[in-house]
Amino acid sequence: MSDDYQRIEVITGAARRRRWTTEEKLRIVDETLRSGESISIVARRHGVAPNLLYRWRRLMTEGGAVAVQADDAVTGNAELRRLEERMRELERQLGRKTLEVEILKEALARSRVKKPTLLATSPLRDDFR
Repeated sequence: MSDDYQRIEVITGAARRRRWTTEEKLRIVDETLRSGESISIVARRHGVAPNLLYRWRRLMTEGGAVAVQADDAVTGNAELRRLEERMRELERQLGRKTLEVEILKEALARSRVKKPTLLATSPLRDDFR
């Protein structure tokens, strides 16, 4: 048998997509940056679609540029989505509390208007004054 045959991975079951760890992605992208080989060859060797490898490479270079420019760590998309969802929830709670405050202010204003009229019509008003 020849060494020209490449290994084929058969994916069975419900999951159709492979999951790559961050370390695997970084190692493969690093290989495209260090070696003189084309991205297509490296992608074929690792069983990755070339367009996916191009995407990983672009994301890594853009993310690295953002981190260097901002002099800060890059926040992942999952963390960003979690924080945005938390912000939306806090905005909803703030909206509810603002509405409650407005209702209570209106109720307080109405109660202040009603209080003198109740005392004026009370049969015991002279006893309280």
